[in-house]
Amino acid sequence: MKGLLFLFGAFLAAGLFLILSDVLKLPYLRTAKAMLNTGRREKKAAKTLEAYLLSVSVKLARYVRMDEYRRNRMQSVLKAAGMNLSPEVYQTYALVKAGAVLLFAIPCLFFFPLLVPVVLFLSIMVYFKESRRAEEKLAAKRESIESDLPRFVATIEQELKNSRDVLSIIENYKKNAGAEFADELDVLAADMRSSSYEAALTRFEARLNSPMLSDVVRGLIGVLRGDDSAMYFQMLSHDFKQMELQRLKKEAQKIPPKIRALSFVMLLCFLFTYLTVIALQIMDSLGNLF
Repeated sequence: MKGLLFLFGAFLAAGLFLILSDVLKLPYLRTAKAMLNTGRREKKAAKTLEAYLLSVSVKLARYVRMDEYRRNRMQSVLKAAGMNLSPEVYQTYALVKAGAVLLFAIPCLFFFPLLVPVVLFLSIMVYFKESRRAEEKLAAKRESIESDLPRFVATIEQELKNSRDVLSIIENYKKNAGAEFADELDVLAADMRSSSYEAALTRFEARLNSPMLSDVVRGLIGVLRGDDSAMYFQMLSHDFKQMELQRLKKEAQKIPPKIRALSFVMLLCFLFTYLTVIALQIMDSLGNLF
């Protein structure tokens, strides 16, 4: 009887979903997946659940209102992070995903009410995680690019001895840059070919909003204006090397606590092994006595 009720509920839910999808004119799953994958730089394809949630988010996004400043800021963050979503859809997606988690509270009310606060807490966590995902991706991308900047500045310092062609310097370094930085340099080179060099460098700086990158762009703009920037890039290269050493020291300082934690786990494993052997020997001795 319970099995029949379960099947009835499952088929009823599936039927209602299909009817509502047709009434609300939700896009097909393959359309939503293609929409998610467009503009993605990761090779990982979109999941089916993400596609369904995005379909709902696109329909609900028309009812979201954002002030102009917040919308422009989020638009620039999403574009820099490589996420092909509008600010309204992005904000709605976070709410829809949190709401999908919150739906699990309904069966919990009937079967295990004590889990309702846990589900509520999880939905709040999902919302804040999704609403910060673009900024986290942008921060990771900025960190990856900033790790490439010391070598880039050292290359500019050497190239300025022979040439002042900024576009040529950028295209030559692009072949040896990291993946994230190479993509940005590719966009920068294309922008420089289609517009003024100075305006393209200014947009390049605004996309990532990195203090280190701002120093580099300021020096390159000085080169375009005819300034003798050799000494500037020499000093900048020295400063960036010091910053790189500081970053590496911080990374090295994170390793000992991890090693200590793993060493403690290994110690517990060894103790558990010895105690198991001792316990087996005691049990064997007691068995022989009796």
